[in-house]
Amino acid sequence: MAEQAYEPRLKTEYRQRIRGAMKEKFGYSNEMQIPRLDKIVLNMGIGEAVADSKKVQAAIADLTRIAGQKPVTTKARNSIAGFKLREGMVIGAKVTLRKDRMYEFLDRLITIALPRVKDFRGLKPTSFDGRGNYAMGLKEHIVFPEINYDQIDQLWGMDIIVATTAKTDEEARQLLREFQFPFNA
Repeated sequence: MAEQAYEPRLKTEYRQRIRGAMKEKFGYSNEMQIPRLDKIVLNMGIGEAVADSKKVQAAIADLTRIAGQKPVTTKARNSIAGFKLREGMVIGAKVTLRKDRMYEFLDRLITIALPRVKDFRGLKPTSFDGRGNYAMGLKEHIVFPEINYDQIDQLWGMDIIVATTAKTDEEARQLLREFQFPFNA
């Protein structure tokens, strides 16, 4: 008896329900025209911690736990004396999620993390870039279940960019609505 390969819940949902709903709403003639999720990019700016490398390492470790893969550090291109910043210092970390990890992260974001945000009233439906990509920010990274609240020394904000293959914002908005994104209005 062969074991069945694991497939993330939202990926199965996309294949079975969302593709059909999108095709029906927009009348695509070709299966390849149906928009899909391309990637999710997580970005954490840790510029305040330039003086303390332990804080930088802690932020990178937290982002690793949230994403499930090791982030790439971003470094300062220029020196800015007013910010005590020298060229080459680590000022952030970013990670790009694709395929199954992307769907797993999206599931955790929608079902666990966003409901835990304090005073959450929904996501802005206008944060699209004109090419079908959605950007949002979180003020605290502790809303993710992977982060142990007792072990953190500082709260970090993060940007989350959801890139889709949609050609227009309306198609992307509908795609994300089908994925149960909690848009307000």
